[in-house]
Amino acid sequence: MSGADLKGRLRGPVSDGAPAITVSGLSKLYRRSAPGNHLRTLKSALLDRSLVAGLTPEESIAALSDVSFTVARGEAFGLIGGNGSGKSTLLKIVAGILKPSRGTVVVDGRVSALIELGAGFHPEISGRENVYINAAVLGLTRAEVDQRFDSIVEFSGLEDFIDEPVKNYSSGMYVRLGFAVAVHTDPDVLLVDEVLSVGDEAFAHRGLRRIEEMLAAGKTLLLVSHSLGLMEGLCDRLLWLDHGVPMRIGEPRRVIDAYRLAVAEEEGREHQRDQRREQIEDPRADKAGKSGEERGAEAAAASNTRWGSREAEIAGVRLLAADGAERYVFASGDPLAVEIRAAARQPLDDVVFGVAIATPRGVECFGSNTDVAGFVSRRFAGEATVHLRFDALRLAAGEYLLDVAVHARDGKPYDYRRGLVAFTVTEERPGVGVYAPEHRWEIAGGLELALGSKAGPPEGAP
Repeated sequence: MSGADLKGRLRGPVSDGAPAITVSGLSKLYRRSAPGNHLRTLKSALLDRSLVAGLTPEESIAALSDVSFTVARGEAFGLIGGNGSGKSTLLKIVAGILKPSRGTVVVDGRVSALIELGAGFHPEISGRENVYINAAVLGLTRAEVDQRFDSIVEFSGLEDFIDEPVKNYSSGMYVRLGFAVAVHTDPDVLLVDEVLSVGDEAFAHRGLRRIEEMLAAGKTLLLVSHSLGLMEGLCDRLLWLDHGVPMRIGEPRRVIDAYRLAVAEEEGREHQRDQRREQIEDPRADKAGKSGEERGAEAAAASNTRWGSREAEIAGVRLLAADGAERYVFASGDPLAVEIRAAARQPLDDVVFGVAIATPRGVECFGSNTDVAGFVSRRFAGEATVHLRFDALRLAAGEYLLDVAVHARDGKPYDYRRGLVAFTVTEERPGVGVYAPEHRWEIAGGLELALGSKAGPPEGAP
């Protein structure tokens, strides 16, 4: 059963009362380490008031910038974004571990936080002793810990290791014990930072079930994870942060699509920069005086993403939209053209151009070449441009990689480039698999179904 199915089955309506978490105008600045200042003394810092004076933009790094949102009681609220986007900093401020530079955070209820691996554990003492210490820090009395201890240990699955020093635990065991303590403190608000991905599969399922039970009981979850599938299935709303700036807040699928779009656009810009570098360096130039075959062998030895004799070379590949603009993000069903620029080092009369599409995990989605399409090569000399056009790209939502090759009919590679281009396909309605054909549902007989509102207008940015 998926997280989305669980959410619909177990969770009741989100509370309409006072919010569990209110974040208003939150900013967090860190002092930038200027050259020559890292060994300054406290006395010198106090004399020039650099510890208490306001930081200028040149002196500071903004981890968070004017972040505002509320989380209702019983809501699962998620934070997504790249590394360094401020997600963990925000979670630590909500937990009270860090103080904001500006703005306010109000949390209503008992908070339990699982933010850093092994946080609050003493490595030299046993798991049993750490459970008591950690639970006390989270607000439980010794009598309450005594009452819940067996349940905590059973949930963690560490019965055979509970009296071992924690320093002997693996990272997964750290997480299992810390998570078990956190969820048994009966918190009103649970803060979790990328820990479910550390434990094993069985414990991850157990942890998700416990979180769903807490949400069904009206508890509140603030979650950070890079697993977008988990976030979509578990959370009611998401906030996307980019370098500390709130970019979008709303329904998970919409926010995730916007985030993936931005990531794909950045990957497209990186691809364009790589293409320009290749053009400047002129990969066809034989700077060392070696033959194309020798250089091809060296390239194959250095990398498994490009190989061949280089008698013909792929000079550049672009993905083009219907209007001819270069793009690397497409909606399912959009037209797309693959533009291949190639050059022959010497005239060739046996040439085939091929294109293949696969997922990053290697699932082959499509493959074709000019030979199977019925083209017979006559001559290739100098430079040429080849286009493969799709009137409607019927791929499901996800990330894809493009292989491009030029080779002889017998398969001898002139230039084979694997995973040369990455692109993203978006789809308004989620599905399963890699193929998204046009389709419709037809209802007859005694069944009545009303068209839902999942395709409503996108929610705006905060």
